[in-house]
Amino acid sequence: MLNLLKIEMKKMKLGWYVRGAVFANFIILGFLWMVTFTEGKDTFQTIDETFLVIGTFVRAVFIIFGAVLISKLIISEFKNKTILVMFTYPINRKKLLAAKLLIAGGLTFITILISNACVAAAFFLLNSIYGVIPGELTASMVSQQALKMIVFAFGAAGTSLVPIFFGMRKHSAAATIISSVVISMLISSTSPDFSISSIVYIPLSLAAVGLIFSFLAVRRIEKIDVF
Repeated sequence: MLNLLKIEMKKMKLGWYVRGAVFANFIILGFLWMVTFTEGKDTFQTIDETFLVIGTFVRAVFIIFGAVLISKLIISEFKNKTILVMFTYPINRKKLLAAKLLIAGGLTFITILISNACVAAAFFLLNSIYGVIPGELTASMVSQQALKMIVFAFGAAGTSLVPIFFGMRKHSAAATIISSVVISMLISSTSPDFSISSIVYIPLSLAAVGLIFSFLAVRRIEKIDVF
C-alpha cells in the first residue's frame, strides 16, 4: 500500500494543487477581511463566531477541491481508460483504488487543517492592528478552536469522499464536482438564528457516508468493466 501511495503521489504532481490552495486561502482571507473591514463590528459579534465563519468558508472550498482530486485521480482515469495500464500490472485493484481515495481524503484533511489555521492567524493578525472585532484572543480560545478545527477537518475530509458515489455511476467528472458544490452549499447554509455549519454531527455523519461510499467503490472495483 505504501508503494502504491508513493506511485500515485508522483503521478499527481501536486504543484497545481498547492498553488490552487494558496490562491484560495488568499481569496478567502481577502473576502472575509474586506467584508469585516467594510461592515465593521456588525459583521462578527464575537471571536468564536469569527472562527466559525472562517472554518465554514475553508471547509466549503476544500470539499470541492477534494472532489477535483477524486476526479483527477479516479474518475478521469476510468473515463479515459488510462487506468487499464495499472490493471495490467500485478496490483490488486482494491488496493489501488483505496490508495487513490486515501490520498484524496488525506490531502483534503491536511489542506483544510493548514488553511484554516493560516487564514485564521492572518485574519486575527489584521484584527490586532485595526481592532475591528471586539474581544481578546486568549490561549485557551486558541486551544479550543484548534481541537474544533481537527474534528471539523476530519468531517470535511470524509464528506469530500461522498461525490465518489455520483462520479463512478457514469464515470463523470462533472457529476463528481457538481455534487461536491451542492454538498458544500448545504452544509454551509446559515441564517440569523441557526447555522448548520456549527453542528459537528452533520459533517461527521456525512464523513461516515463518504467512508461507506468509498468502501462500496473499493468493494465493487473487481466487477467494474472499463473496456
